Amino acid sequence: MDLATESLIQAALAEDIGPGDVTSAYFVPETLASSAVIVAREPGVMSGMDVARRVFELVDDHLLTRPLKQDGEAFEKGDVVLEIQGPTRGILTGERTALNFLQHLCGIAAQTRRYVEAVRPHPVQIWDTRKTTPGWRLLEKAAVKAGGGTNHRMGLYDHVMVKDNHIAANGSNEALQAAIDHVRTDRPGTRIQLECDTLEQMQRFLNLRGVDMLLLDNMGCERLRQAVALNAGRLWLEASGGITLETIREVAATGVNAISVGALTHTVRALDLGLDFLA
Repeated sequence: MDLATESLIQAALAEDIGPGDVTSAYFVPETLASSAVIVAREPGVMSGMDVARRVFELVDDHLLTRPLKQDGEAFEKGDVVLEIQGPTRGILTGERTALNFLQHLCGIAAQTRRYVEAVRPHPVQIWDTRKTTPGWRLLEKAAVKAGGGTNHRMGLYDHVMVKDNHIAANGSNEALQAAIDHVRTDRPGTRIQLECDTLEQMQRFLNLRGVDMLLLDNMGCERLRQAVALNAGRLWLEASGGITLETIREVAATGVNAISVGALTHTVRALDLGLDFLA
């Protein structure tokens, strides 16, 4: 497990447990052992299984966990996704933190799967954005992949995205071309993408050398079709801006290569999962 995720789990446990689980310490005998399961209360897609298992492991290394669903695997209401055995206090202490991770990440995976299924059979990728919970980005983007989506850039460091404010600050064709050439020299292999608000701006950007992608921002479906025709297969085209589950299929039919959806991560509903003790 990567260090960022390990630190996040430890911080979540410290936040919840503090100096100790006072309820379990007083109401559950130290020697008591139990078996419990995490059960799906509604259908979904698994993500975060290794994180949930690590929560229980950090709480008490005598706890044994057995996953019944792997990341990316769909499940139905009533399915058991994880079995836990061992000290009862440890199960109770880790329960909420494990569920917090699982419910949120499974919610993202399930939401992404709905978007991916909505665009079939169009050959378009569903991309996430940087609209993620601070500190959770690696996990949330992994959940998008578990749902069948594709990760866009991870951060400001791995992909050039020249947005409207960059262009407003220094956006002449000469300045843009000089900057693109500089990136190509200093960081070969780095993808370069420019944001377009209008077809006229797109036409201007098509004349630049070294661009890999264009972001077509807040263009209606008719303008997107015109943009696809204007591009004539030269650059990868991403559509973005207020696209919902109800409108995404029409956007996919325009012929763009990718559709980015901030709602995959920034307004997701936690999936309903619960922990039950076995008799």
